[in-house]
Amino acid sequence: MRFFEDLTVGDIYEFGDYDVSRDEILEFAEQYDPQWFHTDPERAEAESMYGGVIASGWHTTAMTMRLLVDGFLNDSAALGAKGVDELRWWKPVYPGDTLTIENEVLELTPETDDRGLAEIRTTTYAERESGEVEKVCSFVGLVMFVRRESE
Repeated sequence: MRFFEDLTVGDIYEFGDYDVSRDEILEFAEQYDPQWFHTDPERAEAESMYGGVIASGWHTTAMTMRLLVDGFLNDSAALGAKGVDELRWWKPVYPGDTLTIENEVLELTPETDDRGLAEIRTTTYAERESGEVEKVCSFVGLVMFVRRESE
């Protein structure tokens, strides 16, 4: 279990392997972001600047959250987040990409006797079918953690 005091500014955690499928991209987009370059593979291939259907940025963020929970938050005393800063979608995510993430602890602030705030930059990378790896998403999470002293 990772508590607030177990984090150190500069710590880096790497984890993941999330395979992105065309069906998942289309399903998410149909429900939450039905723009044609997310929902119409034929049109996206013929007319878009992306060369094919791409995941919504919101979908990329949701997949990142899945990796974050599975690889970092589930084994911690996290209490949720106050928000995110600096959300950016750097490059598109395509069907067949494999996502991984990196967390870097930027700042730690004790807030109360039982809770501290960690500013953590999460960066998502996509390994393309070609083997090339590109940064596709990043944000700074404002994550609250239980302080060990409060236990």
